[in-house]
Amino acid sequence: MKLHLNIKQILPLLALVAIIYSGCKKYDNPPPFFEEPITRSTVQRKVIVISIDGLTGSELKAIAPPVIEGLRKTSKYTYDVLRGSVANDVASWASMLNGVSYAKHLIKEDDFLPTPKANSHETPAVFRNSFDYILQYKSLKTAIVTPWPNLRNYLRIADFAPVVSTDVAVKDSVINILNAQTQLGAMVVNFKDVQVAGNNGGYIATNADYKNAVLKADEYVGNIVTAIKARKTYANEDWLIILTSNHGGSNSDPKPGFLIASQKNLKEEEVKKTGFNTILFKGGTTIAEVLNDNGLYDPGETKDFTVQMQVKFNVQTSYPGFLSKGTSMIGSAITGWMFRQGGAGVSAAVGGTLNGGSGKVEYNTGNAADLSWHTITMTVKMDNATTRTLTTYLDGVQMTTANILSRRSLSSTEKLTIGYKNVDNGGTGLSFQAADLLYFNTALDAATILANKGLKDITQHPKYANLKGYWPINEGAEGILSNKAPGGYDMFLSGPYTWVSLGKDVPVSVTPDPNASGKSILLTSSAVSTTMLYWLNIKILPEFGMDGNPFLNQFEIEFLK
Repeated sequence: MKLHLNIKQILPLLALVAIIYSGCKKYDNPPPFFEEPITRSTVQRKVIVISIDGLTGSELKAIAPPVIEGLRKTSKYTYDVLRGSVANDVASWASMLNGVSYAKHLIKEDDFLPTPKANSHETPAVFRNSFDYILQYKSLKTAIVTPWPNLRNYLRIADFAPVVSTDVAVKDSVINILNAQTQLGAMVVNFKDVQVAGNNGGYIATNADYKNAVLKADEYVGNIVTAIKARKTYANEDWLIILTSNHGGSNSDPKPGFLIASQKNLKEEEVKKTGFNTILFKGGTTIAEVLNDNGLYDPGETKDFTVQMQVKFNVQTSYPGFLSKGTSMIGSAITGWMFRQGGAGVSAAVGGTLNGGSGKVEYNTGNAADLSWHTITMTVKMDNATTRTLTTYLDGVQMTTANILSRRSLSSTEKLTIGYKNVDNGGTGLSFQAADLLYFNTALDAATILANKGLKDITQHPKYANLKGYWPINEGAEGILSNKAPGGYDMFLSGPYTWVSLGKDVPVSVTPDPNASGKSILLTSSAVSTTMLYWLNIKILPEFGMDGNPFLNQFEIEFLK
C-alpha cells in the first residue's frame, strides 16, 4: 500500500526532526565513567578426605588425639555416623565415594561391583564416584593414596594413585603429592593400621595397641596438615579437611564412626539428629517394601494377624492405597489387603479374586485423614470353620467388624508395602508420614489394642513374642527401614524418597525429644562424597542419584564472606 503525504503534512515532520537533532547537539556527551573493577576471589576451594578405618566415634572421643582435637575446634562434627544395614569395608567405602546408600548401590564384595538383590531379576544400578564428577566439572587433579589395592582400583580414574603398602608410606606419598602438584584439588587418603590394631585386642581405648595406633594416625594427620599449609599456592587455596572412618569397629561388628569437616572459618559445633525424622511418602513412586518375606507376612486363608501403623496425612485425596499386602484394586478385583485413603476417611479393603474368592469388600476405619496423627489397626482372626473375622480400629477404638470367609485366601505375591497402590485409577495425590508399623502373627483383642495404642517401648507389649515386624521409620537417613522385631525383614525404600524432620510433631507412640529445636542433621558415610562435591561448587543434580547430606550448606554464613 502506498502512502501519499502532501506538503502540509510533511513540513511539521521535518520541523520535529530538526528540533530533535538540534536538541541532541545542544549538550556535550557525558564524559566516560569507569566503575571500579569487581574484585573476584582467586581463592580456589580444595578438599582432602582422610579415613582412619576402624576408628569408632566413641573411642575417638575418649582418646582425644591432639591434632584431630585441634581440627575439631574449627569444624562441624559428629561422633555418631549412622552405619548402613551393610557396613563392611567395601560397602562403607562405596557409600563414601559415590554418595549413595548401600540400599541403592548394593556393593559389598571386594571387587566393588553391585550384588543383585535376592530373588530379584533387576539389574543393579551403577553409580559414579565423586572423582568422576570432579574430573568432569572441574579442571583439578585428583589423588587416591591407600594401601588397599581394591580401593585403589575402584578410584583408578584418579590422576595420582601411588602404590603403597603401609600407613607410613601413605603419609609420605600424600606429602610428596601435596608438595609437587599445585593443580591438586581433591585427595582421598586411607589409613589401615588402626583397624589392624583393633582386630588384636578390641576396638576400644583401653586396648593399648589400638590407642597407640590412633595416636600414630593422628601424628600422620598432623604431618599432612603441615604439608597443606606449606604449599606454595596455599595463600590462594581454601582447604576443607574431612576426617572420617569407613566405619568403627570390625567388619563383623561395625560401630558408628565419626566425621569432622574442618575449615578455618567454621565454628566448633557438634551436629546430630534431633526430634522425629521420618519419610515423606508422596505421589505414586515413593515406596518402602519388604523385598522377600519368605511367607512371613502372607495372610493366607486361615492365618490370624494384626497390622497397625501411625499415620499423618498432609492432604485429603481419593482413592490411593497407602499400606498394603495385596494387588491394586480396580473395580471389585483385589487379592490381599489394603488400607486406602478416601478424602478425610480411611478404609480397609480385602479380597481373594485371584484365589477363587469373592472380590472387594471395604470396611471403614474412620476419619483418619484429618491431617493429624492417628493409629490405624486391622485384625484378622479365624474364629471357626465358618467365620473369619476382620475388625478395624481407629486410635484404639473399634470401628467395624465383619466375616470375610467368602474372600477365601488373601495370599498374594505382592510385597508388604508402605506407599502408593492403585485404586480405580483414582490418582496419585498421596502425601503422608508414617511411624511404628507393627505386624503380629496373632489377632490382638480390642482391650489389648486400646491399652497399647500409644506404647512407647514395644518390648513391653503383652504380645511381643508374636511381633514379626516392627519398623519405627525414624532412621532419618539412608534407604532402609530397619525391622526391630525379634524376627522379620527390613524394608527397602525406592523412588524419590525424602527424609523430613518433624521435630516435636510426633505420633502417640513416639516419645517427644525435648531438644528438638534448630537443625536436625544425621550424617552417613554417603555424606562424604556429597560434601566433597558441594565444597568444590559442583551442583549435585537429581540424576546423580545421591542421597548423602551435603550438610555444610546449612552453615554458609560462617564461611561465605
